[in-house]
Amino acid sequence: MEPDKSIALRPRFYKELVQPIEEILSRCEKLKKEVQPNYSIKTSGNHIWLYIGEQNKKFYSPHLHLELEHRENNHTHVRGLFGPNQTLWTLFMFLHFIIAGIFLIFSMIAYSNWSLKLPYKNDLLIMSLMVVVWGLLYLIGRSNRHHSVPQMKELEELMNKILT
Repeated sequence: MEPDKSIALRPRFYKELVQPIEEILSRCEKLKKEVQPNYSIKTSGNHIWLYIGEQNKKFYSPHLHLELEHRENNHTHVRGLFGPNQTLWTLFMFLHFIIAGIFLIFSMIAYSNWSLKLPYKNDLLIMSLMVVVWGLLYLIGRSNRHHSVPQMKELEELMNKILT
């Protein structure tokens, strides 16, 4: 998987395994103790979360969420999702909603001023600024993902130890 080449900020992948879910979860429990200081592994039901350990964690450090689905003949379908730190992701989403809200408010004000034949250039300027800020947020997200690619590959290796 090449996460740096996709446009999505949260890369996804899918795998089919010829193993039952119970076997994968038991391997996960064994590995949990072996990788303790460098990685953190959490499980809940058929979900596994892989995190970078506290000593190597950066603000852009990713986590990997694996969802295990039972298929017939003891096969397992694995859905994987790389994501940024949850706090950082929440901040980015909050900023996106604020920017979208400001854009919508000033678009309504600009329309009202245009229909009333009042000046509306400042409103259009603020709307343009919000588009630029949104683009900057996207570029910052891409930059954070680019910086986290080596850690994503580490988590992918850890995942392969669990799944194989």
